Amino acid sequence: MPSLPFDDADLPLFTVGQVAGMLEIQQAFLRRLDQHQIVRPSRSEGGQRRYSRNEITVVQYVVRLADEGMTLAAIRRVLVLEDRVRELEAERDQLRAALATFAESASQPSES
Repeated sequence: MPSLPFDDADLPLFTVGQVAGMLEIQQAFLRRLDQHQIVRPSRSEGGQRRYSRNEITVVQYVVRLADEGMTLAAIRRVLVLEDRVRELEAERDQLRAALATFAESASQPSES
């Protein structure tokens, strides 16, 4: 069965008004997140912001952090650091797999 466009969590489908309504936040807050490069939604051909489901999830997280008293600059830094942690964890996993492969091949008796 072919996948439908709305099955793609990265597809920018939602307008600022729709996201603001869903999350019960001000549209101006969403524009500030874009201005501060915290959540950078895609733009339609007409220049309107369009949010994907994944971006809406990030906005929800940002709202929680802001409600806890974090500034937008601090929130941006947290998101950057969390991305870096994910990158490092993926690199660690790749290195572990390579090391396991190397260790396995080193423990095999050589056929000479």
